[in-house]
Amino acid sequence: MNQALLNLSNVHVRYGQALAVNGVSIAVQPGQVTAIVGPNGAGKSSLLKAISGLIPMHQGDVSWSGQSIAGHSPKDIAMAGIAHVPEGRRIFAKMSVIDNLLLGGYLRQSRDIEPALQSVYAAFPRLQERLGQRAGSMSGGEQQMLAIGRALMSAPRLIMVDEVSQGLAPVVVQEVYRQLKRLSAQGMTVLMVEQNARLAFELASQVYVMEQGSVVAHGPTEELAQSVHVRNAYLGLDAT
Repeated sequence: MNQALLNLSNVHVRYGQALAVNGVSIAVQPGQVTAIVGPNGAGKSSLLKAISGLIPMHQGDVSWSGQSIAGHSPKDIAMAGIAHVPEGRRIFAKMSVIDNLLLGGYLRQSRDIEPALQSVYAAFPRLQERLGQRAGSMSGGEQQMLAIGRALMSAPRLIMVDEVSQGLAPVVVQEVYRQLKRLSAQGMTVLMVEQNARLAFELASQVYVMEQGSVVAHGPTEELAQSVHVRNAYLGLDAT
């Protein structure tokens, strides 16, 4: 097994007195897709926000390429090579598609912007067709593509995508998943949060199951899919 690119060790996140993440440890291997599944309110999104520095950790450590990034600013974490596509996409709705993409590349040298744009267009050709369009006027699926494309503009080594399929039509979800699979095949490391466990199990190599702030099961996808609890609670399969 390769050394993990991202290691979380005993991570706790609090909102006031409420414990949202309770002692979570996760290892994300380079070049693989790792999924975190679980019900709404399990702490999945809070965990991603803690990794990217958007909310502080109460306890624990986050290690990136063997170096602790706990307490670092979101900008420094982004510069280190971690891109975060948040739940709800959070695009700049009143700005054009191209301006959203250019903002994603603000940390890059100007000579690298055009190759980065071409790479995004290759992944999501629909964005190139809508460069001058207001981002907020696009469909939900197109906005998700834009959010991922904006993250890719920073040339990350790891892209974290929160609730990939939320609110999207099945045909659009399949297109987005196809591009995530393509990125992984090209060597991109992906950490995804997904309530639709079936979709996550189709794409990921490793899966972590979170409930009430804690990891209750984890392992290689094929192995975890045989768990009675996972099959009944998340995959809708008869475990007998």
